[in-house]
Amino acid sequence: MAEEKTPQMTEKAGTFDKDLIRELAELLNETGLTEIEIEHKGRRVRVARNVTVGVAAHSADVGRPAHDLGGGGVTEEIHHPGTVNSPMVGTAYRSPEPGAPPFIEIGSRVTAGQTILIIEAMKTMNHIPAPHAGTVLAVLVDDGQPVEYAEPLAVIEKG
Repeated sequence: MAEEKTPQMTEKAGTFDKDLIRELAELLNETGLTEIEIEHKGRRVRVARNVTVGVAAHSADVGRPAHDLGGGGVTEEIHHPGTVNSPMVGTAYRSPEPGAPPFIEIGSRVTAGQTILIIEAMKTMNHIPAPHAGTVLAVLVDDGQPVEYAEPLAVIEKG
């Protein structure tokens, strides 16, 4: 079995090894990740790329037409003042436990602070509260779906 070469985190004239940074950037592209951070002997390297978040949506969910961008999926940017974005990277869960009814559905009325989803991050269940009272116009994630930081989760119209 061939041994895989791992780049060393070396210091060259006060900077990190450029080959290491290039390999990390290539790894971002290969895996679809948006960020990688490593630490070795007290030195830390973080490589990140900007990503525009687009979400799958149905026109009935957000009250306006969606645009088919090809590839068979319907996607659009969500620009609604009631959009609730993910505060972290993790796995979204729509109910408190498997088999239980979801926290919210389209048309549900919520109160400020009411749990609308749970995001599991680093083995911790984080309750995501409604930022304000209102009516749920859209639920933009499926149960068990991975989510990114700032990804739209739901749309709650104030009122």
